[in-house]
Amino acid sequence: MIQKFSKKEAINFGWNISKNNFKFFILLFTLVVVVFIILSFIQSLVNEKSLPALILYIINIVVQIIISMGLVKISLKFCDNEKPKISDLFPSYPLFFKFLIGSIIYGLIVIGGLILLIIPGIIWSIQFQFFGYLILDKGISPIEALKKSSKITKGTKWDLFLFGILLGFINILGALAFLVGLFVTIPATMIATAFVYRKLLSQEESFKETESL
Repeated sequence: MIQKFSKKEAINFGWNISKNNFKFFILLFTLVVVVFIILSFIQSLVNEKSLPALILYIINIVVQIIISMGLVKISLKFCDNEKPKISDLFPSYPLFFKFLIGSIIYGLIVIGGLILLIIPGIIWSIQFQFFGYLILDKGISPIEALKKSSKITKGTKWDLFLFGILLGFINILGALAFLVGLFVTIPATMIATAFVYRKLLSQEESFKETESL
């Protein structure tokens, strides 16, 4: 089955959500920035080669992963017509190790592909990109999530590649607007990506239901 989605529909959806929830995203990303500023400041106070520095480095990575998970969860809630809260940035921690293992496997796959003349790495990065969404959305294992991501992106990798370039261009425009524009473009592209995930997943699940009849 060839999956399909509309880039225009996804971006319009992301833009409308971002525009209509501007205050929410300002608070959300201000909180994220403050958290990382505090962590960076604390790290600057300790010796780079000391044990405390190593511990802080690990804490920084853990916080980054948890926040990444929270942003995906918030994006999915918007796509499901739910009203997320700022506190939704953190409650996904029970799935932390699944997400971490999935991220490691995904990273190794992409690195391996980049070593193999770059193009396979790009293809695999697109093919397995929704593993994190599937872990947080369905609570499945990292391997299952990677397999499922491969299924829902079947036949649409070129469109997803162009979509990724388009989202990058939108965020560049946001950065050019004295960085303030990023408070609009980052949420918009984040929601647009979650919208595409929902669209591809629903098509794949509908196809499975049709096959079973």
